[in-house]
Amino acid sequence: MRASTHPLERALGMDYYASDTPGIGGRLRTVPEDFIVEEIPPVTGDDGPFLLLRLTKKDWDQQRAIREIARRLGISYRKIGFAGTKDKHAVTTQLISISGISPADIGRVQLRDIQLEVAGRAHSPITLGSHVANRFCITIREVAADGLAGTVEQVSQVCRTAVPNYFGIQRFGVIRPITHIVGRHLLRTDYEGAVLCYIGEAFPREPEEVRAARSSFLATRDALSAIREFPLPLAYERSMLHHLAVHPGDYRGALKILPPKILSLFVSAYQSWLFNKTLSARIMEGNTLTDPLPGDRLLFENGREDRVTDGNIGNARLQVQRGRCRIALRMPGCSPSGPEYSDLDTMSFLLREDGIREEDFCSVRDLVNTRFEGAVRPISLSTEISAMAGEDFVRLEFSLPPGQYATTICREYMKADPLMMI
Repeated sequence: MRASTHPLERALGMDYYASDTPGIGGRLRTVPEDFIVEEIPPVTGDDGPFLLLRLTKKDWDQQRAIREIARRLGISYRKIGFAGTKDKHAVTTQLISISGISPADIGRVQLRDIQLEVAGRAHSPITLGSHVANRFCITIREVAADGLAGTVEQVSQVCRTAVPNYFGIQRFGVIRPITHIVGRHLLRTDYEGAVLCYIGEAFPREPEEVRAARSSFLATRDALSAIREFPLPLAYERSMLHHLAVHPGDYRGALKILPPKILSLFVSAYQSWLFNKTLSARIMEGNTLTDPLPGDRLLFENGREDRVTDGNIGNARLQVQRGRCRIALRMPGCSPSGPEYSDLDTMSFLLREDGIREEDFCSVRDLVNTRFEGAVRPISLSTEISAMAGEDFVRLEFSLPPGQYATTICREYMKADPLMMI
């Protein structure tokens, strides 16, 4: 294991690399074609009320793409189902489902760098997480040349075995990594803190006029003046400021201006931060990703869970070695946590430090209209990876299940400032 030296990664709980090699540096997404993602869908059919379409887009934010497609078709964007949110600065292919349209209607969608192809029909819509995996072809450019081939081979061997299954920077906000901080405020019912963080926290990669507007609002709390300073593209912030101008001090009402999916993202990002921090604490204590200990939680491929005890530890190690299960951590939520697992100690400590109780994940539902169950996630990921080292680039090809981050693999090779990966 090698410790990360990057403050942003450490702030997000991503403290370690599984590989001990020096980083090759480099940059992701020099052009969109350097980051190709193809969703591997379940088997499709040719019958049912939902039309399945293969959507290929380049350099498009997914939510914006979905809304533009819906606008061209004259339907609500809520009628379009998809399995996962794909990167913007990339070339991505995925299935979407739409009800109430025919293949002939697709001709009305003429958008640059967006292609739609009919892929079949289904009796139910595509929903989040319904795809089998994502296949990646990623090119890292501007890499360090010294000993490149050897380093790449060493890291590839580690990736085939186990690397920390961190939630990547995308989970917390690429330009403004604050989603988990806003979520912390929401869980503490500190609505004022949540609004001030969302509207007022400025970050260096934002345009100067945006940073100035945020900082001014944070200093003055003058919503009416801030409306005049905030650029028009910051529509959510402006809508919240309008609400505060009309209803001074109603921070909860200002939050309700945001779509439920965004409010939900804040809380789930905080859960993700807890996972990352707990995983890093486990590594810091000298524990490996693949050697279970008494008290550990095991997650099998079929979703079954088991607890490691002194009596079954030999069999547990064998099951992990054979790839039938992985050591896992539970992110807190409304569902009971079950038996006393060892991961609860660190998680409980972090929650106490933040002044949050596990039942707060239930009460926050009144604001965000989402029930936050306790999710279980493996602490490691591995993949059969094909890596080619060129003169000044490295090309990686691999697949990952839903919910795992390609940048988690890339950071093992690069060990670079995470901002070089966005």
